[in-house]
Order: sequence, then C-alpha cells, then structure tokens
Amino acid sequence: MIEHALKGDKRYWSWVATLLAVMGIGFFFYLRQYNEGLTVTGLSRDVSWGFYIAQFTFMVGVAASAVMVVLPYYLHNFKEFGKITILGEFVAIGSVVVCMTFIFVDMGQPFRIINVFLYPSPQSMMFWDAVALSGYLVLNFVISHITLGAERKGIAPPKWIKPVIILSIPWAVSIHTVTAFLYAGLAARPFWMTAILAPRFLASAFSAGPALLILVCLLLRKLTKFNVGKEPIQKVAIIVTYALAINIFFVLMEVFTAVYANMPEHLSHFQYLFVGLHGHGNLVPWMWTSTVFGLVALGLLIVPKTRRNETTLVMACILLFISLWIDKGLCLIIAGFVPNPLHYVVEYVPTLPELAISAAVYAMGLLVVTGLYKVALSVRKQL
Repeated sequence: MIEHALKGDKRYWSWVATLLAVMGIGFFFYLRQYNEGLTVTGLSRDVSWGFYIAQFTFMVGVAASAVMVVLPYYLHNFKEFGKITILGEFVAIGSVVVCMTFIFVDMGQPFRIINVFLYPSPQSMMFWDAVALSGYLVLNFVISHITLGAERKGIAPPKWIKPVIILSIPWAVSIHTVTAFLYAGLAARPFWMTAILAPRFLASAFSAGPALLILVCLLLRKLTKFNVGKEPIQKVAIIVTYALAINIFFVLMEVFTAVYANMPEHLSHFQYLFVGLHGHGNLVPWMWTSTVFGLVALGLLIVPKTRRNETTLVMACILLFISLWIDKGLCLIIAGFVPNPLHYVVEYVPTLPELAISAAVYAMGLLVVTGLYKVALSVRKQL
C-alpha cells in the first residue's frame, strides 16, 4: 500500500518538497549542534530541559488522544467514527515519531539512547517512558496496517486484531501518565510535584488532540473528496469541550492550592508565569495569551449554537490548540526550572538552532502523516 504515497499531483509534491526543505534546514542546524554540543541552545545548568522536551511533552498528549476515537468505535461500536478512526491512528503514529525524535535531538550524545534498552533500569521512569512510546508506536502501526489492509481487500479484519486494539486503549493512557510521572517524581521541582499532574496531562491531551483531528477532517473535506460527516465531528467536539473544561478546572485547583496555602516554593512558579518574579517575566505574555485563548475556546465550545457552527468551531479548535501548546509545550516545562531550588531566576529563551531543529522534527512528523493519509485516502478512493 505504501506505493500510494509515491503518487500525487503537483499540489501534493509541492507540500512534500516544502516539508523536505524545512527538514534540510533543520538538519544543517542539528549537525552544528552535534559538533558543538548543546551550547548552541538556550539551556543551562539551571534550565536543563527546554523547548525540545516541552514539545515532546505536548506531542505525547496528541499521540495519546487517538484513544478518544478508537474507544467509542471499537469498544462501543459507534459506527459514526468509522471514517475518523484511521485518521486518529495515523496522527498518533506521526506524533510518536515526533516525540521520540525530540528526545533524540535533546541528548548531547544521541546514540546513547540505545543504552536504555541495552541496560534497562526498571526503577527509572525514563525506561518505562521509552517502553510505553515504542510499544504504542508498534500497536498503532499494526492496527492501522491490518484494518486498512482488510478494508482494501474488502474483507473483515482478523479476529486476533481485536485484543490488540483493546490493549492499545490503556496503553494510550499509559504513555502520557508515565510522562507525567517523569516530572511529578522530582522532589526538587515543586511546580511539577503534584498528584493531579497525570490527570491534568490527560485532560489537556484529550482536548488538544481531538481538536487537531477536527481541523484535519475539515481540511481534508476542503482539499479532497474525503468527508467524515458532520455528526462525528460534532461528537468529537463534545469530547473536546468536556476535556477542556476539566483541564481548566485542574489548573484552577493548582493555582488555588498554591495561592491559598501561600507556600513560597509552589507560589513562586505561578508568580513567575502570571506576574513575573524578581523583575523577570519572559513567559508572562505567553501565559496570559494561553489563558485568554483557553477561556474563549471554552466559551465557544460550551454554547451549542457556536459549537455546531463550523466557522466558530474551527476558531475554537485553533484557539484551544494554541492555548494548550503554550501551556504544556512551553510554560509548564520552563516554569518548573524557574526559579531554581535556591530561588534564583535564570530565564531561558530558545535559540535559532533549537527552533530550526524543532521545525524540522515537526516537518518530519507532518511528512509521515501526509504519506499515511495519502495511503488511506487512496485505498478508499476518495482523493
């Protein structure tokens, strides 16, 4: 089936060429980083995880969100999700590839990541995160390949694939839960050391990922003959609404606990995010932008009239996605290091090499998803 990805019109190949160009530029900067080390980034002794790890954290959530369409379709026989499920699985595959690549580029000696598997340490959360991500990638690849192959032949999928699909559902939850445990288990970082970090991660994942899927479905309907229908999109929009509301509730719980208890080690991180600390406030405009966008998106989604209107739905999904990207793909990780355990503020700003390499990683993920979508739509003959 892969041969379908090698066929396309001028518009398709122009898009592929653009992605390859972005990857080429990013690879040039990565070679510089590989030769000079992480000194080309904005990282320091005080802020040892930056833009790369933040993007990894956010994209794990996007990958896990596929369960929001897989579960209703396969476990509850919700047939309306028949067309949208394969799209969610392919987004998950591309997202996991992006996640693993961000870990690779974040390491000073990237090939040492092999040691995670050569010398496994079950007491390390990094080991379990690697297992969860690689396992989830394999599960989604097997499921999508088998189900799409059966559809191409016009036959029912083999019975053995059902247990694999069921296994992928808790596995999807596990990949973001384990990622949250990576942060929540660090006693010296009180901003992350909270029992609701994993639920908060999942709530944000189950709103950002499906919101992206809605945008993808509407874009495909505009560019191709592929149409998942209005009802599946509206059902996913309802999932997004509830997940976003829960995520905002969790954030408010965190803020209330820090402010009401007046614990300096917790409160200082929120001060840095929302009002600045000791004259430093690089993230303040970003955090307020995220807050406003999130509240506006919730307002548009929670009102049935604006949620059913596709124009306002698109606006809500875009605002929501940007809001959660800022929150989890930028502020959450950086604010965990600022201020440091000695209460000094050492700010972090990503450099041009970091941004170029990150753009290349995202371009690679988009290239993977583009090829997979081309295969799926060609099999269904709806291009």
